[in-house]
Amino acid sequence: MNIYAKLIAGQTNLSEEHVANTIALLDLGCTIPFIARYRKERTGNLNEVQIAQISDLYDKLQELSKRKETILKTIGEQGKLTDELKKRIEDCWESTVLEDLYLPFKPKRRTRAQVAREQGLEPLATLLLLQRESQPKTAAARFVKGDVKDTESAIKGAQDIIAEMVSEDERSRNQLRNAYRRDAIISSKVVKAKADSDEAAKYSDYFDFSEPLRRCSSHRLLAMRRGESEGILRVSITADDTECLERLKRQYIRGRGACSLLVEEAVEDSYKRLLRPSIETEFASLSKDKADEDAILVFAENLRQLLLAAPLGQKRVMGIDPGFRTGCKVVCLDAQGNLLHHEAIFPHPPVNHRMQATMHVQQLVEQYGIEAIAIGNGTASRETSDFVKGLDFKHKVQTFVVSEDGASVYSASKIAREEFPDEDVTVRGAVSIGRRLMDPLAELVKIDPKSIGVGQYQHDVDQGKLKKSLDLTVESCVNSVGVNLNTASQHLLTYVSGLGPTLAKNIVEYRREHGAFTSRAQLKKVPRLGPSAYEQCAGFLRIPGAKNPLDNSAVHPESYAIVSQMAKDCGCSVDELMADREKRSKIDIRRYVNDTVGIPTLTDIMSELEKPGRDPREQIEEFEFDPNVTSIEDLVEGMVLPGIVTNITNFGAFVDIGVHQDGLVHISQLANRYVKDPNEVVHLHQHVQVMVKEIDLRRNRIALTMRGLTPK
Repeated sequence: MNIYAKLIAGQTNLSEEHVANTIALLDLGCTIPFIARYRKERTGNLNEVQIAQISDLYDKLQELSKRKETILKTIGEQGKLTDELKKRIEDCWESTVLEDLYLPFKPKRRTRAQVAREQGLEPLATLLLLQRESQPKTAAARFVKGDVKDTESAIKGAQDIIAEMVSEDERSRNQLRNAYRRDAIISSKVVKAKADSDEAAKYSDYFDFSEPLRRCSSHRLLAMRRGESEGILRVSITADDTECLERLKRQYIRGRGACSLLVEEAVEDSYKRLLRPSIETEFASLSKDKADEDAILVFAENLRQLLLAAPLGQKRVMGIDPGFRTGCKVVCLDAQGNLLHHEAIFPHPPVNHRMQATMHVQQLVEQYGIEAIAIGNGTASRETSDFVKGLDFKHKVQTFVVSEDGASVYSASKIAREEFPDEDVTVRGAVSIGRRLMDPLAELVKIDPKSIGVGQYQHDVDQGKLKKSLDLTVESCVNSVGVNLNTASQHLLTYVSGLGPTLAKNIVEYRREHGAFTSRAQLKKVPRLGPSAYEQCAGFLRIPGAKNPLDNSAVHPESYAIVSQMAKDCGCSVDELMADREKRSKIDIRRYVNDTVGIPTLTDIMSELEKPGRDPREQIEEFEFDPNVTSIEDLVEGMVLPGIVTNITNFGAFVDIGVHQDGLVHISQLANRYVKDPNEVVHLHQHVQVMVKEIDLRRNRIALTMRGLTPK
């Protein structure tokens, strides 16, 4: 077992063997979805979350290894690398400890202590630290020469050296760290000049705020940091200075002699000028990293729920991007999402061509056989929804309100321009709204996840970590659902395990040139799609109507021979085996275990034979707001209303109740019991009943409660 597997197993409480096998698969270029789905025997049935954790820790340990190499080289070049120090660095796997070991040797700008060393005052500093000299001024007189003008200058220089030694000492830093870990307080104060400004109003909760850092939730910390970056708040992290300083003095001061008093002054200077600012910065960074991590987890979970939202499926859809003055842009799409027609209608003020709009919508629904209407949830959404629901159609037409967050980003993107080079942004936006209803996953993968509107302080967190997490989430969702090889867009194919932009483009071009794929094996003919990429992607691509029915399932081609053997043993074809539950019930999967295929894979194969290519997403449901409530002014405390969950944070859930401003159900108001994570109670797009608890017209805020109420 390698050292990485041992360290990761220790941190995650997972089997060292399974961690090592997972690392080996990652090193071979296997994706997380592929490992989780098709290599269960090697990983001990680890799930995607566990494999992603191993991957993340593995990356961090590799970075730490590179850092250690740099540190060893730097100290070695200074001629100060002892065998003991080398061993400590090589055995160290904590970045904080490693940086503490490196700190005394780290090249730095010309400090006061460095100047004093150049003046030859280090022996005097050592003498003072021993605290045996009864006449330090007499001792200091021996160092008065060159740039050292007098004994006071000599002593001051020696104290600067002591101050730096204290601040770089591992014990001193750990002592202060422990104090901060235990007792640090985070505080925020409003900048007086900004207190009465409009932009400061949203930070009013933090104008005079403090709490223990260890209890500060990620959303509060990120809110304070954002207020600080906007120049509205001043944020600080502090501990008990008196107690910290006393502990530090006890470490360095022996007795009350003249030298001890000078060392005490140096320790106080070290604490205030060097050590405290350094540890405060460290804890500010650590707490921000932790808050980022929490916020990214919230965003990733929201994105997962949004991408896996219930699809309407392949039906003929009308998409409407609502508006007042500029009208509502209407598009008609066929069952594959192709644009058939577009126009603008003006049913609302100031134009008020309601009768004409009625005739147009009814005519289009009839002409294009529209089965469902998707209405964006932006400006004029409620009014447009009421208008459409008031129309009479000759056949049943379902109406849905669809989130349009990010539609404008998509409509101006390169992807949209390539899809609709001859249409303007309003048409592209309406098409996106219609397609989101048909298949949210296929449409939302075209949009930067940060623009989808389900994050918590997404622009304040580490953008590199956020992108990595969201890309993994998109990849996980795409592969868990599976992708139709013959209808998937290039962008959707990009997220399939083992593909990426180049191979996705090559697949689309091959499909355009040679027609629809009839088997997975044809993928091997796609330019640059080699054996490794085929192994990674094949199981996640579906071909409805393929000659081999397994090509439309999650059974991997490497397991086709096993299924064929099962069918042969049952005296039937693979088609017949998949259609006959009784035949499948007689199969003893233990007979098919071999060196590479175990019970986990065989269990998955049997599940797929029962429901091949099953979509894991829920069924979509229609929804209606309370017709008597259309604006925040219509709300009354105690009113019970239907709503849709639009965003989930770690402090609660936001719910659209149809008044153009989402209300907040605080985590304490989600249920009649203690709730640790809002996801325990609600999920995105869930239909819920809420009660209006409080209305703040000045700040345009609505407080809601779900206590005592049940989901709609």
